Amino acid sequence: MKKKFRGREPKSRNEEPRQKYNDRREEQRSNSAIYGVLPVLELLRAKARRIDKIIIAEGAREHRLSEIVETARENDILVNFAPRETLNRIAGPNANHQGVAALAAAADYASSDEILDNLNDNALLLVLDGVEDPHNLGAVLRVADCTGADGILIPERRAVGLTETVAKSSAGAVEYVKVAKVANLNRLIEELKERNIWVVGTSVDAPMAYTDWDWTRPCALVLGGEGKGLHRLVAENCDVLVKIPMYGKIDSLNVSVAAGVILFEAVRQRAESKKGS
Repeated sequence: MKKKFRGREPKSRNEEPRQKYNDRREEQRSNSAIYGVLPVLELLRAKARRIDKIIIAEGAREHRLSEIVETARENDILVNFAPRETLNRIAGPNANHQGVAALAAAADYASSDEILDNLNDNALLLVLDGVEDPHNLGAVLRVADCTGADGILIPERRAVGLTETVAKSSAGAVEYVKVAKVANLNRLIEELKERNIWVVGTSVDAPMAYTDWDWTRPCALVLGGEGKGLHRLVAENCDVLVKIPMYGKIDSLNVSVAAGVILFEAVRQRAESKKGS
């Protein structure tokens, strides 16, 4: 499908370095982990709890791990391979994790169709491009609830899901904000455009300040991951890129702070528009 630009064409970014698996992020999720071959197998078979992903130690030789991988994939559960040290951090240094752990989600996901099909003419969405820190996602959920956003869409891979740490960091917002996983952010962006939703990305190199954009229109704000910003293709597929001007030595904000700054500007503009109508 041909890309449709309806705003100012975004500036290209250099190719982002390939993402590496961040075991410190997994350590923060350890309070929602189930580990060991039999416990994980029974968890998969029972289908009684939501599972965010399965993590398997690189080079693990336990013969039943292949069964876990097969069962997980049959149920569309993400399987990641990581250094053994990651499993040690998740389960604890003395735990017999047998090279496998399952991370259970702390809340139900919505479907992207459920979120998009229920939007009104005043849509305000958040799209997160690879946020890996659970505390950041939790804080973004809190901002989304406080600003009345219609939902958050996150990628299935290389991004944190709805873990216990996210739920705690959200201060209860996880119970109210709909979150959906999508397989491909670029396809999602095209679908948003087809639904007449303006896709607004963020970049420190953008020529337009976030306050200069008209947020009274239906919009989806796209924010990048920690320290990396938007992936090149995601940035190029946005209708427009905006920036938050920086006046100190540091050139970027934490993703949850950026979300709060921009979404509250959207709320302000929409309130002013109602007063004037």
